[in-house]
Amino acid sequence: MKCLKRQFSLNSAILIPALFAGLAICVSAGTYEPTWESLDKRPLPQWFNDAKFGVFIHWGPYSVPAWAPVGTYSEWYQYWMQNKTCGGNSHPKPTVVTEYHEKNYGKDFSYYEFGDMFKAQDFDPAAWAELFVQSGAKYIVLTSKHHDGFCLWPNQHANKAFGRPWNSMDAGAKRDLVGELKAAVEKTPVKFGLYYSLYEWYNPLWKDPAQHSRFVDEHFLPQVKELVTRYQPAILWGDGDWMMEDTAWKTPELLAWLYNESPCKDTIMVNDRWGKNCRLKHGGCPTTEYDSGTTFDKAWEECRGIGFSFGYNRNEDVQDYNSIKVLILVLADIVSHGGNLLLDIGPDGTGKIPPIMQERLLQIGQWLKVNGEAIYGTHKWRTLVQWSAGEQLDGKAYKKLKKLSYVGGDFVLKQTIDPEPGMAVKEIFFTAKGNDVYAILPKLPEGKILIKDVVPQKKTRVSLLGTDKEFRWKNVKDGMQVTVPALLAKEVPCEHAYVLKLTNVK
Repeated sequence: MKCLKRQFSLNSAILIPALFAGLAICVSAGTYEPTWESLDKRPLPQWFNDAKFGVFIHWGPYSVPAWAPVGTYSEWYQYWMQNKTCGGNSHPKPTVVTEYHEKNYGKDFSYYEFGDMFKAQDFDPAAWAELFVQSGAKYIVLTSKHHDGFCLWPNQHANKAFGRPWNSMDAGAKRDLVGELKAAVEKTPVKFGLYYSLYEWYNPLWKDPAQHSRFVDEHFLPQVKELVTRYQPAILWGDGDWMMEDTAWKTPELLAWLYNESPCKDTIMVNDRWGKNCRLKHGGCPTTEYDSGTTFDKAWEECRGIGFSFGYNRNEDVQDYNSIKVLILVLADIVSHGGNLLLDIGPDGTGKIPPIMQERLLQIGQWLKVNGEAIYGTHKWRTLVQWSAGEQLDGKAYKKLKKLSYVGGDFVLKQTIDPEPGMAVKEIFFTAKGNDVYAILPKLPEGKILIKDVVPQKKTRVSLLGTDKEFRWKNVKDGMQVTVPALLAKEVPCEHAYVLKLTNVK
């Protein structure tokens, strides 16, 4: 009732309007109960629905060795090394990381010594923030703590748990890396988000299953609440949830605290990784990982790396990184399905973002400067993509056939410009905004193009984004046929994918 009491202090000329405004605020804010029935009713913020493109950042002590077989997550270095196991697309030898570690660092060299070597001496938060702006990203998500338990902010829970300095202020860099990046990013229009791992591989309380409830009460919950209270992120991106159900993690209670009491209760959003029974079912934004062809009835997000690894992997060469053509088509495909692309970069242990990753982000930004109208603020159209005739290549079937752990970005080429013999291709990705439809084409349009299932009106116009050219069209049996004349090289506004804007479509 505090908001109502404030209203009664106003003068009589504005008492009634203000009273109703106060009531509206109280009702809309509401109180969320620690149940999924209540928590799942909280809407995602409009900015996230409109954003479409964000940058993921995996950075920590694992960025020092920065080593794994190609097609494998290098941020899992500690787990691969200590458990003498390894997974990935290349089906590596189980002991390959252990053998690499012992050969290069010695059998007695502890993973925890990488915390001291993680000095981040080349970390320039202002330069990072400017790169994110130039990439066209609308938000970032930084790994505040991965599964190794190392915190990128000054946190005493980590030191206590591991019996040594195990955060970036007390070890290695001797800097508050989360705080520095937040300060730089908040000087830009880019939203600042944080990734946080619920579990920790070798935390003593976690290693003993009988102590899991203590881990939750004495470590996880106070630590994550400290993180949120201190930095008030726009996004809290949970992970490492798959070992226990939400009731054991007490995550419904955590989210109720986030939404009702935290200092960012009115603005923070979360993902769906809050227990092994939650993914794609409960929480905020559904998140997929190295997936293809997914869609949901609300905004969602696909995360993947520019290479295969999320953390920097020194084994990845140029051929292991997605081309800019692939990344643009992946972005178009995801957005056509109503999703956001959270594209990962992995800085090295010094804080340097590898030049090839910088280049890819800048190239995406250049494309978005021309075609962002067809990406930002759009929604799914009734037709997500236009397929040609033939059998459609399914991502899950392809993954099983090729025995892959992750479907790489180049899969989109098999669905567009480089299909297997006789297979159908995605000819057009569609997005929509108001009465306008955007047709994103993987190939430079030329000649007569059939856009199926479109109902144009007399006022409909067809133009190529990035130019002032309008093209002739006519109604045909299956939709509308657009005639695109041959363009001079200087008339082509961009590379990799091209957007026809169809205005006033019924």
